[in-house]
Amino acid sequence: MEDAAHRWTFLSNHAHVLLCIAQEPELRLRDIAQYVGITERAVQRILTDLDKAGVVIRERHGRRNRYTIASEVPLRHPLEEQCSVGEFLEFLKTATTK
Repeated sequence: MEDAAHRWTFLSNHAHVLLCIAQEPELRLRDIAQYVGITERAVQRILTDLDKAGVVIRERHGRRNRYTIASEVPLRHPLEEQCSVGEFLEFLKTATTK
């Protein structure tokens, strides 16, 4: 069994879902769940949180959803609120493509 000290990550599941959407806005919930390692239901709850916070805009395209990220929204924690969602995602995308 994996040691508890090795299971945590620096980014929350909310950040992981947001990064997936930033990389591919038309991903299915099933795909996001697989990439992040959580259930589809958990992805639905996270997307609802992000939608209510104005971080993502959900648009229906036929039977699928497409998500647009509101890049100008500041991060929520007081330690990070000087950084926008867009700046954070740009940093992560740059860091993960190296």
